[in-house]
Amino acid sequence: MNASLYIHVPFCAGGKCDYCDFYSIPLKDGDPRPEHFVEKILSEAERLFETFKPASIPTLYIGGGTPSILGTAGIRRLLLGLSERTARFSIAVPAEITVEANPESADEAFLAAAHEGGATRLSLGIQTFHGPSRRAVHRLGSELHSDETLLSSRLALAAQYFPGSFSADLITGLPFQDERVLLDDIAALLDYRPAHVSLYALTVEPGTPLAVSLTAAKKAAAILLPPQDVADRLWLSGRDALEKAGYNQYEVSNFCQSGKESRHNIRYWRMQNWLALGPAASGTIIDDETGTGFRYTIPRDVDAWLTGKILEPFFEELDPLTLIKETFLMGFRYIEGPDEELFRRRFRRDIPELIPKTVDTWQDRGLLRKDKMAFTGEGLLFLDRFLIEAFGELDSSSS
Repeated sequence: MNASLYIHVPFCAGGKCDYCDFYSIPLKDGDPRPEHFVEKILSEAERLFETFKPASIPTLYIGGGTPSILGTAGIRRLLLGLSERTARFSIAVPAEITVEANPESADEAFLAAAHEGGATRLSLGIQTFHGPSRRAVHRLGSELHSDETLLSSRLALAAQYFPGSFSADLITGLPFQDERVLLDDIAALLDYRPAHVSLYALTVEPGTPLAVSLTAAKKAAAILLPPQDVADRLWLSGRDALEKAGYNQYEVSNFCQSGKESRHNIRYWRMQNWLALGPAASGTIIDDETGTGFRYTIPRDVDAWLTGKILEPFFEELDPLTLIKETFLMGFRYIEGPDEELFRRRFRRDIPELIPKTVDTWQDRGLLRKDKMAFTGEGLLFLDRFLIEAFGELDSSSS
């Protein structure tokens, strides 16, 4: 079996951003948990490799949270420790190893340690350079990021240690953001020639501080989120600017220079197996012979996980209909569409056989390609509408 590996680092420095609903807990300086976390991950990796016996791990992604909070010694220990364990279990070395980082903690020592430890790709969380927008959502390190010298120096270091292989995230629809602010953000970022840019539209997730604030009339007036139609136009302006600069859209929110796609994320979008480690991380394994599988999710309690009070993950059985829907949900996000050969092998059917009316309708509209099951560039804008129609047709034919 081949399966990618995701490691979730559930820590942030100081506080969480108001829009974040990933599992992470804020830490103060001197907290010993990051050091214990690394050793626990390495121990759990041995259990994982013994259980699943992967022949290869094509890609490794260390995300969060804030992986750079592990520091120089922590990231070096984690990467080298994983390398030792894959060698011990005769697992092929990942061709792509990505480490996420936030600029305030991605200093030269950290980036050097990540590079020396074998990381081939860096994903840097910028989100915006605009001080009022950062402060409005309590963006992690906003007091530091108001200093453009710091941002510039960290981006320059990213370009130095990961030339042609670093990615950066930007968000549209933030408070106090207009088209000029967004285009200035993009221009400032592209000065450092990242190979890859993720352009996300702000989503207000239930239960986040941002969502809570928006339900309070007094606070909502101060947040000043742009109306949805304005936010949509902002994202389109950002897309156009990136494409004009030579970054090809290859997924709903992701753009890259030629050949610089995230291999790890493509494995998600094409529903290829992945394993996971760390609190709140989730892995998915699919049996190609039966078209069924399972998902396991590690409980969202880092202290219980560290002390061994919670060891066993939650398991969810995945039947063929569920997996077909997930394949559509993930696969049509990708510009190349679902992996049709893999789909045929798993489900013994072709996609047009399962949703013929939806396919015909969307091809007639010019939004779905006729040479493969994939959207045109314009079709990606209507993914949600397509999925509603496709799922409705699936449900009616299976009932």
